[in-house]
Amino acid sequence: MRRRWGLAFGLAVALGVPFAFVAPSGAAPSGPDALRVDLDDILADQRLNGSHAGVVVRDPATDEVLYSRQAADRATPASNAKLLTSAAALETLGPDYRFRTDVLTSAAQQGSVLHGDLYLRGTGDPTLLAADYDRLAAQVAESGIRVVQGRLRTDDTWFDDVPLGTGWAWDDEPYYYAAPVSALTVAPNTDFDAGTAIVRISPTAEGQPAAVQLDPATDAVQIDNQTTTSAAGGEPDVTVQRDHGGSRVVVSGTVPVGAQPFEDFTTVQDPSAYAADVFARALAAHGVTVQGTGAGTAPGDARVLAERQSIPLRELLVPFLKLSNNGHAEVLVKAMGRAVRGAGSWGAGLEVLSEKLSGLGLDPRVLRLVDGSGLSAMDNVTPEQLTVLLDNARQRPWFQSWYDALPVAGVADRMVGGTLRNRMAGTAAQNNVRAKTGSLTGVTSLSGYVTAANGRELVFSVMFNDYLSDAPEDLEDAIAIRLAEYDGAEDQPRGGSHVAPPRTAPDDPSTRVDESTLECSWVKAC
Repeated sequence: MRRRWGLAFGLAVALGVPFAFVAPSGAAPSGPDALRVDLDDILADQRLNGSHAGVVVRDPATDEVLYSRQAADRATPASNAKLLTSAAALETLGPDYRFRTDVLTSAAQQGSVLHGDLYLRGTGDPTLLAADYDRLAAQVAESGIRVVQGRLRTDDTWFDDVPLGTGWAWDDEPYYYAAPVSALTVAPNTDFDAGTAIVRISPTAEGQPAAVQLDPATDAVQIDNQTTTSAAGGEPDVTVQRDHGGSRVVVSGTVPVGAQPFEDFTTVQDPSAYAADVFARALAAHGVTVQGTGAGTAPGDARVLAERQSIPLRELLVPFLKLSNNGHAEVLVKAMGRAVRGAGSWGAGLEVLSEKLSGLGLDPRVLRLVDGSGLSAMDNVTPEQLTVLLDNARQRPWFQSWYDALPVAGVADRMVGGTLRNRMAGTAAQNNVRAKTGSLTGVTSLSGYVTAANGRELVFSVMFNDYLSDAPEDLEDAIAIRLAEYDGAEDQPRGGSHVAPPRTAPDDPSTRVDESTLECSWVKAC
């Protein structure tokens, strides 16, 4: 009987269908069988009718698959792709990897005059703030230079000149989660949303245009202010929209008298020009004048006047994974390509990523990744392969940094809970589940670790695709909570008590994008 049951279960797993266990003599199922009954019940939700629902749960200690449904069927992972990218980056670059930015020249300096060009050279650092460019400018001033008789030239040749990923939607272009990727860029905040600027709209007098400012200040964005200051009371109703393929940003709508400034993000069409503008302003603030800006490659014999190194990769993992930052994923892909293939491109980087995943026990032949962030709907991953990664990563020396950087369920601190900070609070999963979220239109995923009630750490992956309802994240939560309650051989069915309360997804109807379909961090809702 045991052999026939094992064969039946094995066939069910292989075929990607749920296996219904019938206990002998009418006895209630227990242990893994009770878990399967409850997970089947959760996945019977009518919102999943006609959709893809892939789920795998494994016990790494025994290598036992506790649950499997559509394990080997490919699906769009959304930001679960960042698990693959971050692990490959740690394997390739190492947790101590830092991006470097240099200010160089090969020109002669006579007194306070530099007789030639100044070069700003980047390697993709997404953490460069205006304050960091100010510190670079201060180093140049400390060298005694006050007049640059040449131009400030940006050298962004560390990466190729392809700014947007394969399969990215054209109508995502204005939104900061789809910012252009460049070897030189600027981040406006300490979330390190590189390639974007903050648009701040403040009321003036009733009937007059509102005041619009950029942070940091830059001429790389051209503001078309179509706003009006409305009567006191009410809420701001503002739209910030960058022209497709252009640098003009139209700001329209109303801000009431006396209201706090309204803030939104815009992407910047040319991140290198943005960096040059911010740096030139910093040089001027330190008494250093240049004769304009432009692109150029630093000569091989150029000497370094100023330099800046980023935080190490192990620290960058926190905003990268907690807040699901797309730009961080993409610069890491290009950095891997540059480090191993000598080419800072998605093509070269994805080749390296594939090789590193193979070394982590995955089968790249059953996956397709065309970017690093999961923003492309062309990406395909299986829940089975994600659990293999989660399992095998536990043996790597960088694992603790990676594990600590994953969002933690129900923990309010934004840099701890991340995209899970508003989920699963008050349950057995709170401060327990550590997992990567993923959200796009018709896609939601959750993959990571949970400590069961019996003390065993389980790995799991849940991938839902092609549903027509609002994102069924509550079903992901219910699965994770049920795993947190799992008690091994003594486990009993929960009879539906495990289902998490529904969570209303944030959406601002004044924007042109349906925010309820995106990662909450992408719309600054968590």
